[in-house]
Amino acid sequence: MRLRPLATAMTVAIAAVILAPAPATAAPHQQTVPAMRQWTAGTGSYTFGAASRIVVDPAYATQLSADAATFAEDLAILAGRTVSVVQQATPATGDLFLTLGSTDPAEGYTMTAGASLRIQGRDPAGAFYGTRSALQLLRQSPSIAAGTARDWPTKPERGLMVDQGRKFFTVDWLRRHLKELAYLKLNVFHFHLSDTFGFRLESTTHPEIVSAQHYTKQQIQELISLGTKYHVAIVPEIDMPGHMNAILAPHPELQLDNQSGQRDPYFLDLSEPGAYTLAQDVINEYLPLFPSRYWHVGADEYVSNYAAYPQLLTYARAHYGASATAKDTYYGFINWVNDLVRAGGKTLRMWNDGIKSGDGTINPASNIVVEFWFNYGLTPQQLLGRGHTVANESWDPTYYVLGGDKPDNVWAYETWQPELFQGGGTVTDPARNLGSNVHVWCDNPNAETEDQIAAGIKYTLRVLAQQTWGSAKPAATYAAWLPIADAVGRSPGWPTDTPAGNLALGKPVLASSTETVNFPATNAVDGSYGSRWASTYVDPSWIRVDLGAPTALGRVVLRWEAAYGRAYQIQLSNDASTWTTVYSTTTGDGGVDDITLSGTGRYLRMNGTARGTSWGYSLYEIEAYAPAGNPNRALNRPVAVSSTETATFPGSAAVDGSSATRWSSLYVDPSWIQVDLGATVAVNRVVLRWEAAYGRAYQIQVSADATNWTTIYTTNTGDGGVDDLAVSGSGRYLRMLGTARATAWGYSLWEVEVY
Repeated sequence: MRLRPLATAMTVAIAAVILAPAPATAAPHQQTVPAMRQWTAGTGSYTFGAASRIVVDPAYATQLSADAATFAEDLAILAGRTVSVVQQATPATGDLFLTLGSTDPAEGYTMTAGASLRIQGRDPAGAFYGTRSALQLLRQSPSIAAGTARDWPTKPERGLMVDQGRKFFTVDWLRRHLKELAYLKLNVFHFHLSDTFGFRLESTTHPEIVSAQHYTKQQIQELISLGTKYHVAIVPEIDMPGHMNAILAPHPELQLDNQSGQRDPYFLDLSEPGAYTLAQDVINEYLPLFPSRYWHVGADEYVSNYAAYPQLLTYARAHYGASATAKDTYYGFINWVNDLVRAGGKTLRMWNDGIKSGDGTINPASNIVVEFWFNYGLTPQQLLGRGHTVANESWDPTYYVLGGDKPDNVWAYETWQPELFQGGGTVTDPARNLGSNVHVWCDNPNAETEDQIAAGIKYTLRVLAQQTWGSAKPAATYAAWLPIADAVGRSPGWPTDTPAGNLALGKPVLASSTETVNFPATNAVDGSYGSRWASTYVDPSWIRVDLGAPTALGRVVLRWEAAYGRAYQIQLSNDASTWTTVYSTTTGDGGVDDITLSGTGRYLRMNGTARGTSWGYSLYEIEAYAPAGNPNRALNRPVAVSSTETATFPGSAAVDGSSATRWSSLYVDPSWIQVDLGATVAVNRVVLRWEAAYGRAYQIQVSADATNWTTIYTTNTGDGGVDDLAVSGSGRYLRMLGTARATAWGYSLWEVEVY
């Protein structure tokens, strides 16, 4: 197979779906994540084709042009071609039309599928979310059943928090997740930028507090710009007055010391004037950097035994009156930070655990948003009673702790909803509950890699998107909903770990069993080394991949998790019933099994007969590759064609190894493309990668002289997409002779490959 960049292999697979003829997506409102809120069926369908454009209503060009360009970028990844953007009052058949003026609630949109696909937003955010629904649907099929959807969120805040203070996340990881959040209509990315193990921002006022692994201000600005492009707000948190180890390491004089003179590097000594100077310097340096309307102070897990720190009581009575308590020093600091933040034009947020009843003479200001993560102190309803707005950041089911607790996705999908707080609390005014985030806490930063975290939160993010959006769930159970989440997939352009040429990537897969719903078989073909399939604890167990057509294989790679197969076979079949064993072992030792073999089949199976542990069989990935030394013989070879639609689509584009260029014929039958292989060679396999204009009837022919042709394959039922054909013949010249077009267009091929 020809080599492609890692991300492009998946792009080609997706493009084959979006450009291949397929039944219209039925009940499309139930095929997105989150599901769309309302659907009225129509007659017919919308189809995305080779000429489809994004059309922006000129009346709203100022508001929508940037979102249209983003839509075009993402759609181009799925379609494998450039998608043009024009301004025009009326769309043509096949176009995607963006406008404003719907009567839906904030962030809502109306999407109408017919001859064109019309997305009308209440506001630009609503129109943007309509494009996300369109992307998800077009990923599954180029056709969408006709009808009208109305859609809007219940909660204004929906997102993700990552603990960068304890674990540095690369800029690339953050960029990928900004796009991933937007794909799921999530709109908040909370950066927890300081904690026990690190302070992650470049600083000009206090460079001594900055960790070796940190973000430059330029990198932060670029992430903010990307967030703006994708309608995701980045909310910064610099945690104080607790969790301050990294900041206080070069300032031991500001560490809180107890009656015995022992300093605690975790706590800021709020009785020291220098503490306020340091805090003010840090806050004022970064307030202008982040355009978000919010600033998060953290304020969690500060002192629990105030009696051990008498200086806090002394400070409180000096500043807040003779009846003040030591806890008032903490409350007073929160209000002091609130004043700084509000002077900078922002609203302060804090965690809830420090706010209790009856332990002070002053309270945190009522205009502070309180994020409720655990049932310590005041209940959510009591916080509302004090005038606060709250957000439901409950441990269950939103906390993903490295080396610790993980969300229960089944309970989260089937039972939990954003009005149910940790401890079972609720509120009487849901409008004052902003929403929820998934929280990645890195208490044990080395317990998981970035890739493992990305895989671990994949479905949790999708569950949160469904629950915070608030539409009717498309399936009653989590297990029944998972295929919908898998069909929606990752955001366009999400990279893969597997090398180029992996024939199993993204293919249909079936397993004998799964340990739990958290380890589905699809994880073993998703291209990620951070996710895995796991069977139940039985022998035999198997996993089967449908390669789509009989395919010659020369190599299979099994990437085992700790639960590996001691004895197993690699088997091939053309009917998923009769199997041929092409590799067998009884001495497997786990790790990575990189197996050289020889065989041809449509279906590939790992059939485990003896487990290597007491657990089941668990694979991060099963990969399949063509035989080594079997290059694409058509690559960059001389080519001749019967015609070209325009000079933009020459015959050479079908043998240039690019998934973004194509040959297109005139709109006539017959039409042909011919490749000179340079010498007489055996031909065992031909791959045709069709654009939307495909051949219903065609032959594959070989010749020694380009005059006398022998047909080695023929069909009258071509259905486009990728035709991966097992053939047998020899010749110097190979020709695709099209005799009946499937569309009103000509014949159009991204690539002709010969093996």
